[in-house]
Amino acid sequence: MDFEVYCDESGLEALTNKKAHLYTAIGGIWINASDRNRLKNDLSAVKSKHKINGEFKWNKVSPAYELFYKEVIDYFFASDYIRFRVILIEADKTDDIRFHKGDKELEFYKFYYQLLHHWIFDFNSYNIFVDLKKNRNKGRLNELCKILNNANLSSVIHQVQGLPSEQSLGIQLADLLTGLVAAKFNKEITGTAKTNLIQHVERFHLKKEIAHTPKGEEKMNVFVINLSGGW
Repeated sequence: MDFEVYCDESGLEALTNKKAHLYTAIGGIWINASDRNRLKNDLSAVKSKHKINGEFKWNKVSPAYELFYKEVIDYFFASDYIRFRVILIEADKTDDIRFHKGDKELEFYKFYYQLLHHWIFDFNSYNIFVDLKKNRNKGRLNELCKILNNANLSSVIHQVQGLPSEQSLGIQLADLLTGLVAAKFNKEITGTAKTNLIQHVERFHLKKEIAHTPKGEEKMNVFVINLSGGW
């Protein structure tokens, strides 16, 4: 089967400033390529209903748009064709000098590899889209694509491509969910609207607090990386 993955991150600055946040989070949504237009059309309809013209993202959550964001979250949980995975990296335990030759950009994309690799399965093909950013090494995304292909010989990763988030509703959805989980783990839930959204997810959808999930969780998989090894 052909899959598309849309990714974004939250709290990236914690990899360079360990006091910025407790965790850096990298998340992505997985859909069948055949569902691309379905996702686009359905989310566009929700935006139109609430008169949202620009991109949506966790940092834009406010009381004025709380109902819109709640409806987007409800749509995600009601749609069995969308899966979400987020990894959380405890900033205080990262060591780019010891493990990444002092290259924080390399460190970041090694963690991206961990997000993606464990949800790439045999005999499928993947197109992966990440929020566009300037990299010191301009070939970084091509390197990530090559490494993923080498690690998954029975699958095909066609590309890892950067896209401006305003051009991709998939990346915007990944941003919203990743930011929500990161806020919970970082204990940085600011404002009533964000608090209400997190409580909505926990009470009405998960029926429990947002936390590290079992490896086999397929809808909303939350993985706190053990930097000492293991799962």
